[in-house]
Amino acid sequence: MPTHQQIDPAAPWVELVVTEADWDAAEPALLTAILSQLVLIRTFEEFVLELAGEGLIHGPAHSSIGQEGGAVGSAITLTSRDTVNGSHRGHHQFLAKVLSHLHPEGIDPTGELPQDVRDALLRTLREICGLDRGFSHGRGGSMHLQWLEAGAIGTNAIVGGGVPLAAGSAWAHKHAGTDAVSVTYFGDGATNIGSTLETFNLAGAWKLPICFFIENNQYAVSTHVAEVTAEPRLSGRGPGFGIPSWKVDGMDPLAVHLAMQEALAHMRAGHGPTVIEADVYRYFHQNGPFPGSAFRYRTKEEEALWRGRDPIDATARHLVRRGILTQDEVDVTITRAKTLMAELGEVILEPKPGGKPKERQIKADEWPDPAFVDTGVRGDLSELDGITFSDESDHAGRLVDTKFIDAVAGVMGRRLETDPRIVVMGEDVHRLNGGTNGATRGLKDAFPDRVLGTPISENAFTGLGGGMALDGRFRPVVEFMYADFMWVAADQLFNQIGKARHMFGGDGTVPFVLRSKVAMGTGYGSQHSMDPAGVFATQAGWRIVAPSTPYDYVGLMNTALACDDPVVVIEHVDLYASSGEALDGDFDHYLPVGKAAVRRSGSALTILTYGVMTGYTLAAVEETGVDADVIDLRWLDRASIDWGTISESIKKTNNVLIVEQGAVGTSYGGWLSDEIQRRLFDWLDAPIERVTGGTASPSISKVLERAAFARSEEVAAKLREITGDGRA
Repeated sequence: MPTHQQIDPAAPWVELVVTEADWDAAEPALLTAILSQLVLIRTFEEFVLELAGEGLIHGPAHSSIGQEGGAVGSAITLTSRDTVNGSHRGHHQFLAKVLSHLHPEGIDPTGELPQDVRDALLRTLREICGLDRGFSHGRGGSMHLQWLEAGAIGTNAIVGGGVPLAAGSAWAHKHAGTDAVSVTYFGDGATNIGSTLETFNLAGAWKLPICFFIENNQYAVSTHVAEVTAEPRLSGRGPGFGIPSWKVDGMDPLAVHLAMQEALAHMRAGHGPTVIEADVYRYFHQNGPFPGSAFRYRTKEEEALWRGRDPIDATARHLVRRGILTQDEVDVTITRAKTLMAELGEVILEPKPGGKPKERQIKADEWPDPAFVDTGVRGDLSELDGITFSDESDHAGRLVDTKFIDAVAGVMGRRLETDPRIVVMGEDVHRLNGGTNGATRGLKDAFPDRVLGTPISENAFTGLGGGMALDGRFRPVVEFMYADFMWVAADQLFNQIGKARHMFGGDGTVPFVLRSKVAMGTGYGSQHSMDPAGVFATQAGWRIVAPSTPYDYVGLMNTALACDDPVVVIEHVDLYASSGEALDGDFDHYLPVGKAAVRRSGSALTILTYGVMTGYTLAAVEETGVDADVIDLRWLDRASIDWGTISESIKKTNNVLIVEQGAVGTSYGGWLSDEIQRRLFDWLDAPIERVTGGTASPSISKVLERAAFARSEEVAAKLREITGDGRA
């Protein structure tokens, strides 16, 4: 018979319970500060629901009424250097951090409210209402609240989406040499999200100072936690990743506070992440001013039971019992907060002309200017002021034959050497003599703390890089072993990193570089072969570069690393083994944003291409003898493409061919041809022609794979077709 030995987890998992003696031992100033925050946050949210009921909140109003004990208890002693982010239900998380930032000593519940508190509450209310003088000029609204000065780095509407970003903030704290921590708040629903669990693993492996704070309010919209997981004690997730975990009554703010103090001691000592699960309850439905029982997924009896454990009532009861406050003083505190919210409402609201009595509307001068709609999708590139740009023609006699892969590793090594903010991360980048293709050769030995081999978890390490970029102290370079993996990390790339600057008002920066490899022709099949240019071109916020020569790779990568926008650098395995001209051992030149390269001049046809297809196109033109301009676009995104060079060529040739390698369904040329005909229709003598791959992704069979994408042969065939029609 086999024997069975109990295996104990390496990390502790405990439930922390406080007694009346703990309340008696708590400092009066701590308890009055807790009460002040609880009352201000509750009253603020009640006013928000009042406005929602009047139709004055555009979009959702996810109130956290009932859950304040978790946010206040955990944030009351955080410093301004500590960072927090939260969920779509994040008003209380945001305000708790803001109030602690403004008044770390606590707010006296019996005194006049400080002006800075009034200002912060008004600015938050404006943001939730979508108004210009909100934190993000109204773009963030209820679900995207950010005030970087306070350490509130952004609540998030994607369930679990903010968790990897908070890990990036934690990494920045640690590697900047501080003892600051990051706290990421999320609910029971997010504990089953892949990005959350991936980040648990990554944070545990790298010992990041992050607290995963689970607000277990029992329901993901209307689905009870016990319906969707076999272990509804969600803090049990932590020990499986080697993370110490606490379970606590979130309706008891002192219990949460004491658990957080233990967690903070662990994190500030450099021992890595923690998990706190606080059992809380939202009094209202997922969105709006109605209780869950109105939608029949909860009972009134259940709601009454939880309301009987209200965190404000519990805190006030102990304050009165200990003689710290009287009941009258507690009542005055609540009345004062309600009066304040009414006063703030008068700032932004006015009677509705011709409306019913007491019917209100937002004042006209509170709204943002509609012309602001696209401002800040990307930056203005002022960060590049002072850089001297050059091109190949500026280095006559200095260019030598260079392996493309040597340019890739060389420029990254040079920038790591000269810029301590740059950090490289990805799967196997620290092994195999420079990753799977040698792109990081020698870098781990030279920069051991800034070349990071990651777990196979693109969502987590991409988001972590995004959090580092948003933090601003570091400039992450993330490598995807294959471009197809962008779909695994699509939330972080497109919902988070690409949208962050615009979503939070347009003033922030997101210095993030993604190296993405295209592997068509290598036999890796449908899930390892795509060209991502067409997909990224449809995503607001991203800049896209596609180098075709070693010289261009160095210049474009240097500019990408200096840019404060996210940039994807598209690389092709066919180029890695190639050679071309570059500066001998000089990796310090920059190519300007928005400048294409005319690789060949002609008068009968304009050919637009990029990346690896530039060389294949030149070979096809040489073979067929077509008199063509061949333009290597270099920059592919809408904001950066070189319309001057394109227009000049088309006005000369009156004919256009767009050449790319990838599948027609994710074609880059689709949007480009549409834009050309809108801008230059009067100059076109014929329809725009295109060379693309097939409908399906390349498959494994050598014959079928080759039939699925384009190279020189397909370009030559199209050129002969055009020539045969007499158009070139």
